[in-house]
Amino acid sequence: MIALPACRTVTKTTVEITQNPTPIIGYDPARDLGPLFHDIQLARLFADSKTLVDARPLEAPAALTARYAAERGAPGFDLTTFVNRWIMPPPPAGLVPATVALTGMEQHIRDLWPLLTRAADTSDSGSPLLPLPKPYVVPGGRFREVYYWDSYFTMLGLVESGRTDLVGNMLDNFAHLVTTVGHIPNANRTYYLSRSQPPYFAAMVGLYATATDTTKALQYLEAMEAEHDFWMDGAAKLAPGTANRRVVRMRDGALLNRFYDDRPEPRPESYREDFELGTTLPEAKREALYRNIRAAAESGWDFSSRWMRDTTDLRTLETIDLVPVDLNSLMYHMERTIAAFRTFRKGVGDAAVAATFTAAADARRAALLGAAWDARSGFFYDVRWRSGARVTDRPTMAAAAPLFFGLATAEQGRAVAARLERDFLRPGGFVTTLVRSGQQWDAPNGWPPLQWIAMEGVRRYGRADLADLARDRWLAVNRRTYAATGKMTEKYDVVDLTRPAGGGEYPTQDGFGWTNGVALALATMGSVR
Repeated sequence: MIALPACRTVTKTTVEITQNPTPIIGYDPARDLGPLFHDIQLARLFADSKTLVDARPLEAPAALTARYAAERGAPGFDLTTFVNRWIMPPPPAGLVPATVALTGMEQHIRDLWPLLTRAADTSDSGSPLLPLPKPYVVPGGRFREVYYWDSYFTMLGLVESGRTDLVGNMLDNFAHLVTTVGHIPNANRTYYLSRSQPPYFAAMVGLYATATDTTKALQYLEAMEAEHDFWMDGAAKLAPGTANRRVVRMRDGALLNRFYDDRPEPRPESYREDFELGTTLPEAKREALYRNIRAAAESGWDFSSRWMRDTTDLRTLETIDLVPVDLNSLMYHMERTIAAFRTFRKGVGDAAVAATFTAAADARRAALLGAAWDARSGFFYDVRWRSGARVTDRPTMAAAAPLFFGLATAEQGRAVAARLERDFLRPGGFVTTLVRSGQQWDAPNGWPPLQWIAMEGVRRYGRADLADLARDRWLAVNRRTYAATGKMTEKYDVVDLTRPAGGGEYPTQDGFGWTNGVALALATMGSVR
């Protein structure tokens, strides 16, 4: 991680957008197939709701929906037969060859990069894919597209593999998305356009600058600033105690961020699950539920007790009512990185902009530490922005983010490290939360990105012993699973090492981009420290 100094206040006049501000471009299955889409998803013709949104209609959507409307009432009409005739499913999720007998884990990971790399896309009006101009790495399994925050952790392994060329290609793609759609979506699919993911682009640029040189990374400055504008949209108009899209003005006037989604509807890729959950609530409450579900998806932690007032009931999601400690740590780092790049460039006006971003980052740090730090328990928590209350009943691994990005004071860093060691460290590494809800971002699961953030975070605050212990435990469970199955999976059970990870809306996936990146970075690190 590059240590770069901070953010300009958004000064341009923004129009508060209250409904669907992000246009959907290209083929969008839920919108373009309408009732046909709804009926297919609820009929469970595909085991995975994501299959339909990645499928291709074999005639123009308008013609196909007209055909469906004309034929559906006819005697003997069969929806399965209709779908088999007119909808072409995506290719099966790629199977990663097991090479346990032939190679060790590290070499297996290096051998996976070509299998997980996709060539530059071509425009295709019949596909929901947002075409990208350069090659990129996908996570694997059902995830056939590039995912935003996954890519930072994948890049850790690409750098260790000497593939900075591919890292640069992926940065070019993300900059292209910022230019063409105004932000970096959850992934490069039309149905993801209404949301982003944790904004790691500046961290990726910093990683690339460290691996190559700052001059090469300077080309991404404008994209970083445009992404910052996206996350801060509406800030200039906010009164204390109000929010617009992803930005919140706290009651004391401080600006912080939240996760959000521009469309209060069922997620197309999980349409059946969301729609059926919505039917258990009065109609007046469904939009709020869908917004919170989608905001949790933007967080990357979909789903977790972290976002639920009742940890047994997904309908109690309160995602948009929370100021997340990790998101705001990322925003702080983004602001400092932009300031550092402006300072490095030394162009006309750069110093003034750098000073503004630095001041904004400093203000964010003060606001976040004041709101999220709980001295009594020695830990960071998400905050309910309307009341200022910390969510102290649901501690999570998000508390490691202020350490990783250097916001925490020395005393806070020591206290968080001690709490992580006492309450979160398990036989296989750090557990995500202390709650067993059945959701995949809860106990007993551990996730590669959170391992990296926590390990490097506590190392930054003088606890190399804890970082090394957690590293050894995490790599051990990676190697154990690889030896038994030949697979690198997206998550692991870190409590019971004899059990595979579970929970969530889909089976644990094989591949797997960020697992590979973190494992290779940690394994290589161990050989040089």
